[in-house]
Parts: sequence; structure tokens; C-alpha cells
Amino acid sequence: MTMERSYLLKLLHAQININGHIIGAAVGSGMTAKCAVMGGADFLLALSAGKYRIMGRSSHACYFCYGNNNEIVMDMGIHELLPIIKDVPVLFGLLANDPGISLYEYLKEIKSNGFSGIVNFPTMGLIDGQFREALEEEGNSFDREVEAVKLAHYLDLFTLAFVTNMEETRQMLEAGADVICVHLGLTKGGFLGAKKYISIEAARRMIVRMFQLCREVNPDAIRMIYAGPVNTPIDMQYMYKNTECQGYIGGSTFDRIPTERAILNTTKAFKTGGSFEKDNLMSKILSGGWNPRDYSEFVKQYIEEHYMNEIQLENLALVAHISPSYLSSRFKKEVGMSFTEYLIRYRLDKAKEQLRTSTDSCRQVAENVGYMDYVQFSKIFKKYEGVSPTEYREISRNA
Repeated sequence: MTMERSYLLKLLHAQININGHIIGAAVGSGMTAKCAVMGGADFLLALSAGKYRIMGRSSHACYFCYGNNNEIVMDMGIHELLPIIKDVPVLFGLLANDPGISLYEYLKEIKSNGFSGIVNFPTMGLIDGQFREALEEEGNSFDREVEAVKLAHYLDLFTLAFVTNMEETRQMLEAGADVICVHLGLTKGGFLGAKKYISIEAARRMIVRMFQLCREVNPDAIRMIYAGPVNTPIDMQYMYKNTECQGYIGGSTFDRIPTERAILNTTKAFKTGGSFEKDNLMSKILSGGWNPRDYSEFVKQYIEEHYMNEIQLENLALVAHISPSYLSSRFKKEVGMSFTEYLIRYRLDKAKEQLRTSTDSCRQVAENVGYMDYVQFSKIFKKYEGVSPTEYREISRNA
């Protein structure tokens, strides 16, 4: 459902007056959108970058020829977002430089399909160097994004402009953008997060300059920032206190990073039996955060927890991503006996304890410690202890 621009602006300014700031969430799926709205997001940005994040790709994927940006966003909006998001506006992430569209006609289509506004993303502002020059020679420019905002404003669509420098900020303000959002680069953190990003303080200085320009050109424009090095509530509190920022827009902050953590930790919990503390050896294996000194400890810990089941060194080696022969030799060197010898002795110690203290039959004791073949168990027991299990029980009880 399209939300009227005048009403949306009134609503957002009211939120700023009451709560001090507003929140936008760049989403790539209906699930993310529903959760973001439940969490209090004031508006949603339907971006192809969000869809690529859900696919396990970096947000940068939206800059490559993997798919048609505007078709991806339109399809996602119509089929995933607009049918379930009724009371929160959804903005269309528009690739204004798409050569296959007439901006004016496409903006009318965006509005008729129920989007409340647009945002210029993917934006040329994040492209620089020789590639930027080559694109501009072909007519692909930030000016085209400015034109899109002007036309959208004329059609009474709500407009949010991503900007990366002072000149872009001035252009978008003069075009009538309702929101100026300083794009600080892709979000740091998580597995797919940006590895290079500016510091919080450098970001603050840039924000101060650009928001001062907002004050001079259009004091009514809402001032927001997007991600980059700012990806925690603490980071944003710093920005609210030290800049004239009125809101935050998150992409990976609200979908990718929480999803990564939740899925990773939940899977780990099931894999490790409910424990994924950093010192848990299975957790170290799953996260890759361990070293060769942990191999023998991992084997001993596994035997301690699973001695009653079938245990094969080959399977442990597969889990540890090393060869069985290497694991076998390292274990023997560090423990002083072979894996098989250690396993037998551990199981026999458990069997002797049960023979002394439990009322289970000798056959049941054998099964309790991992021997389904009682004859084999009896032979091994007599070989190591010099007596049969039955004789051991009688001797221990008469002692």
C-alpha cells in the first residue's frame, strides 16, 4: 500500500520528535522485512543488495551483471514485501542508470505497484577511479540519480538519497530529496562484511560537514547515516551525541550479521550437544580456531563422551580435516600409546567400575562400554586384567 508522502514525512518527523531518531532497514526478503518491522523499523528499503545477501553473497554483487536490478527489486517488492507489510512504507531501490527504462514512466509504475518512494541504489557514488570514468563516458552518472529523485519528487513519491560527498549532498538537496543519508560504505562485521572501512571518527567528521550543508540548503531534510563502520547501537549513540544525525539505516546490520550468528550458533548447539563455548574443542573445529596441540585432546575428549558408541579414528580425522595416519602418529607421540590401546584401556576402566558398583550383567556392562560382542569383550578383558569379567566381579566384591 502506497503511503502518501506528506503523511509519511509527518509521521517520521513525529518519530524524531518523540524518540529522537528513526530507523530504516534495507531488506532482501519477506522474513527480514517482517522481523525488522516487528523490531520497530520506520521504513524499509527494498534493495537488490539485500537479496544478494540472503543468497550468501556480498552486497557488492548488486554492481555486477548477475541479474537485472530493477526487475529483482520489483519482483521482491510485489511478491514478498508489499503483500505482508501493510503499515510501514517500502522504498524501491532504483538503478536510475538502467538503459532499458524511461525514468518517468518507470517511476509511475513503481508508485502504482504500491511502493511509497525510491532510494538511489545501487548508486554511482560508491564507484570511483577509471571504472567510474568509463561508465560516465557512456552516460551512466550520478546526475541520472539526481534526475530520478527530481522526477519522483514531482510525482509526490517519498525520496531518500544516498550520498558520499559534499557535491552529491548539494545536488540531492536541490533535487528535493526528503532524506539525505550519508553512505559510509559497506557494513563491517560478520563473514561477508567489508574488511576495509574508515574509522568511526573519520566518519563523524565527514557526517558533520555534510549535515551542516543540509542545514544551510534545506533544514527540513531528514539526516541519516548508513552502516560502514557504524554497526552497533553504541556506535550510533556516539553519532547521535556528536553529530546532527536523526536516524540510522542498516542493511547487513539487520539481516546478514544477525542471521549469520543465529544460524551458526544454533547449528553449533545441535552439533555439540548444546555447548558451543569458545573453549569447547568441537566448537574450535567448527570455527577453524584451533591448532595441532588440540588434536590429541579432541580425541580424548571425544572418547570420554562417546566411549559407549562405535568410534573410528578415520571419522575423527575427517572431522578434524587431517589424515588418519597423521592423527594416529600425533596421538601416539603425545599420549604415549596408540589410539586403539587408549580406547581399550578407557573402556576397560569404565567396565571395571561398573562391574564393581552396578547390578548389570556382565553382558550388559560390555554393551554399556561399547562392546556389542560379549565374547570379544571377555577375551580383551582377560588379556588385560588376567581374569574374566565374571571372575573380576567376584574378586572385587569379596575384597
